[in-house]
Formats: sequence, C-alpha cells, structure tokens
Amino acid sequence: MTFEYRHLSRMLEVAVVSARLGGQRAMELVNYSKASVKNDNELVTDADRQCQQIIIDRIKENYPDHGFIGEEGTAGKILKQSPRGSDGSGVWWVVDPIDGTTNFSHRILCFSVSIAVMFEGVPIAGVVFDPTTDSIFTAVKGGEAQLNTTRIAAGEDSISRFACFGTDSHFETGPPAGIVEMMKRARLRNLGSLALQLAYVAKGSLISTTDTKAKLWDIAAGAFIVEQAGGIATNWKGEKIWPIDIESYNGEKFSILAANKKVHGEILGLLNPSQG
Repeated sequence: MTFEYRHLSRMLEVAVVSARLGGQRAMELVNYSKASVKNDNELVTDADRQCQQIIIDRIKENYPDHGFIGEEGTAGKILKQSPRGSDGSGVWWVVDPIDGTTNFSHRILCFSVSIAVMFEGVPIAGVVFDPTTDSIFTAVKGGEAQLNTTRIAAGEDSISRFACFGTDSHFETGPPAGIVEMMKRARLRNLGSLALQLAYVAKGSLISTTDTKAKLWDIAAGAFIVEQAGGIATNWKGEKIWPIDIESYNGEKFSILAANKKVHGEILGLLNPSQG
C-alpha cells in the first residue's frame, strides 16, 4: 500500500493539532502535576497520562482504526493498541506526550510532545512540538522538514570548539570514551528532551546528538525529521534504525546517533574506536 501526498499531509495536520492540544494541557499542568517513579528508574506524572489521552482521542476522531503505541500504559507498561481491520491499513501512531518528564516534574520549561506516524515499520510523518516556545518541527515523507512552516536543514558544520552536540543526561558508569572525546572537541548540550535535541540537529543548531537508552517514542518523530532535513540517523554501529517490527516492540532500548552528513562518520568512528 502507498499513500498519496494528500493523505500524508492530512495525517501530518492531525498530528500537529493533536500535539498542540497535548502541549497546551502540559503547560496548564506544569506547576501542579505530581510525579512518581515507575519501573524503579523512570519518572511519570499525572500530566503524562492526561496529555497522552488528549492526543490519542483527537487522533482517533480522524483515524479510529489505526494503531497506537504510547509511553504511558497501565501498571508501568507501555500503551499498545494494534490497527483494526482493513481500514487500519497497518498504520501506527507513536506518541510521547511529554518528552522530558524529569524537566517537567521539576518545572524546568524545556520539554516536548513527540508524535510519529509509521507504516511498515518506517516513519511517514512526524511532529516534535515545544509548547514553551511555540516551536513545532514537522516532516512528511516526500516533503521538507520544517520549523513553524519554514524549511530547515541539518547543515554542514564541523566538529569544533564552537559547535554544540547533545548526548544522554546521565550515564550510570560514566560517559563512553567517544563521548568524552567529543566533550573535548565540541560543546556539550543536554536539553532534557531527546526528541527536542533531534529536532535541533534537524535545524542545524546541534551538529549531532546521541543516546544509549532511547525508546521508540523518543526517536520516531525526531529521527525522521533529521533524515528529512538531510541528516543521518543510525544506531551506534552505523546501522539503519528503520524498519522496526512494531507488532513485537515492547519498549526495548535503542542506541542512536543523529548528525549532519559532514560529521556523522567521524563521530561514529569516535564511538567505535576499535573499528577505525
């Protein structure tokens, strides 16, 4: 099955509206939401669940038979609803209602809403919305990557002491040697939202971002936007991320390196020195 551009554009429009609704609710709750720990290592707030429901309800008004994967299910599990019948067409919506929950729970105004549309394990549309600055990053298969309707590109900046790159906010055993080397050569930034860091790679603000424990909802929209902006997104071995078997996905972690084309190979070499 293939989708005409008008169908993709319609999905993107629904994703944008849904992301804005979820982001608006997050902003209303940021000073009042309560956090708790799930699975012993992740924070979740009541706002995550509320915003996710708002987003999914709006999407279902337009695509009731499509599938959904969301970060917030019941009893600490992910939300997973498979496409229904022939009308579902094998389309999945991948939703992270608040990417940057730790920031959100500490009332640090840097977080995002991430929504991707995937078909046959590959993104076909994506939105990353920063409600704190009203910045909405979008991309659709066969179209441009955009920030607030203006075209963006990953750029061609080199690794330098004036360039910025992103990585994990926490390493239990310390940062890998390749990340330490990057910290010597360029300037480290961590926004507390991987989806937003990917969006900043897409617009050329960061030359790259890496992560060692990303989930599908963290990267599906942002990595797709990077690719549509002319960048490269792979795992740390340099392998393609897509396609993903979404039916069998149950929250497994990814390593990811997203970068502009000029530095991707060089950073990959730093992350894998034994292969150099």
